[in-house]
Amino acid sequence: MPDLTLHLPFPPSVNHYWRTAVRQGKASPYVSAQGKAYRKAVKRALGKERMAGRLAEPLRSRLAVTVGLFAPTGARYDIDNRMKGLLDALTDAEVWEDDSQVDRLVIERGEVIEGGGCVVVIRTRAGETTP
Repeated sequence: MPDLTLHLPFPPSVNHYWRTAVRQGKASPYVSAQGKAYRKAVKRALGKERMAGRLAEPLRSRLAVTVGLFAPTGARYDIDNRMKGLLDALTDAEVWEDDSQVDRLVIERGEVIEGGGCVVVIRTRAGETTP
């Protein structure tokens, strides 16, 4: 499979993607409303790829992923805080079976662009499949 390039919305911070509720004295993490909205936005953005047949079924091989982050403002942010929500949204959208397939992850901060966004390039690792 050739590289798959996806143009997606700018991901929320992990601090906004996940929430924790305490029920019967036990902490239970859950996806926040902002996280659910991001998942939905990713699925919408992937519509063109699915229609073109490039995402007919989830990827099953070992993967190398490169992410370019383009923030909507010049506010400071940690690039690593954006990855969990992004990778989980791609799992939820069935781009791959599970983000544990990602063996290599490269993150790069790009320039500020109106509305923000991110570019994800997925490369399969030849001959390697998940167990």
